[in-house]
Amino acid sequence: MRRMLAAGRLPHAVILAGPQGAGKFTLAQMLAKTMLCLEPVARGGLPDFCGRCANCLRIGESDDLETRIAEAIQAREDLREADRRETRIFVQSHPDVLIIPPDPPQKMIKVDQVRHATETMHFLPSQGTKKIYIFTESCFMKEAANALLKGLEEPPEFAYIFLLTRNPGELLSTIRSRCVTFRLAPLRPEELEQMLSRTSPQLSARQRALIARLSNGGYGRAQSFDLEAHGAIVEEALLLLSSPDSRPDHSLLFRATETYRAGAEGAEKMQALLRAIYALLQDLIYLKSGAKNLVQNIDRLPQLEALAKQIDFAWINAAARQLMELESSMRRNPLRPLALDAFAASLGK
Repeated sequence: MRRMLAAGRLPHAVILAGPQGAGKFTLAQMLAKTMLCLEPVARGGLPDFCGRCANCLRIGESDDLETRIAEAIQAREDLREADRRETRIFVQSHPDVLIIPPDPPQKMIKVDQVRHATETMHFLPSQGTKKIYIFTESCFMKEAANALLKGLEEPPEFAYIFLLTRNPGELLSTIRSRCVTFRLAPLRPEELEQMLSRTSPQLSARQRALIARLSNGGYGRAQSFDLEAHGAIVEEALLLLSSPDSRPDHSLLFRATETYRAGAEGAEKMQALLRAIYALLQDLIYLKSGAKNLVQNIDRLPQLEALAKQIDFAWINAAARQLMELESSMRRNPLRPLALDAFAASLGK
């Protein structure tokens, strides 16, 4: 990509694809700094950003994206109700770099966000020679995706759009055809362990090995991985997958599912639970296939091995299908505790 910048051939629409924590947003920010740097430097004969000029520093204020998004959400909450309904979430620490994250509570990119981006795209840059738009997820509402497609058809020569996604297939084929895709491959667990040993020496070797497997090759995810929170979610996921006969007292199950309430916080927790269940089902497939070395949740190996002895591949297939139905039903906003209870009850051994 730096070679493309040096040759003046960087595409105006770029898809950065990779697993969670692979560094997609970090890379987009590095490119934005390089493109707008006031004191550019050459490393290996290719352009790079200095990290010290006013533009680099202002763009860098958005490096901690989660904090900036939280601030934007809080600022909207402080508005009057009428204004709150009309206000969309953006992050912009530099006038020529607009970051568009999913808008809560639906956590999707909405048509008003895209329209704002495509309308301002044709205004000349105010503090540089380029304007940069970074969409941090590919979860576009239908109207928003169509609006983006119009913006991609004839972007001005100074505008650049970066679409970040875990799965390019989530984007419309007509959007993908107008972009150039770069894929960030996941790192091997051994590589992540070595990196964590340098950056997080306070972690034990066992913790580093576990985080390296659970991060799915994403260095950024490994850096910020919360083992305690993940352990609590996995415990609830195992409770849901356990046989109804093995829990004669269902109060534990009901107390766990009762915490998955409505609202953005409940939706986020629900997504974490669904990911945990999918990962556990995958680990069960590895165990049933004799590929124990591929298991991710190595700290839960005894529980997984005990469960694997009680089930077969048909059960795993049925559980995965039930989980897909549960995930699909979440879009219709049902009662989450009831949906989880029904899912657990459907998993007969």
